[in-house]
Amino acid sequence: MFYQTISLIGAALLLIGFVGMQLSRIRNDGALFNALNFAGSALLAWVAIHDRRAGFIILEVVWALVSLPPLYRAMRGGTSVPPQRAA
Repeated sequence: MFYQTISLIGAALLLIGFVGMQLSRIRNDGALFNALNFAGSALLAWVAIHDRRAGFIILEVVWALVSLPPLYRAMRGGTSVPPQRAA
């Protein structure tokens, strides 16, 4: 039950970032999007490691690692602001 809850939280974090980006509420190069991606994929990687699911371990670990450089750049450059919609 514990790992199921952790996996649901991880999936929710990833989906919040994805939906926010699709709705132009979150920038895909911003700190929030990449933090959500990192946290969600790290939680899912933890569950995959516990369950010994090699394919999911690779997927989630790579996903987490790929989100770190843009997260670092976004945090160094300031906060992320959603893009302005055209009038």
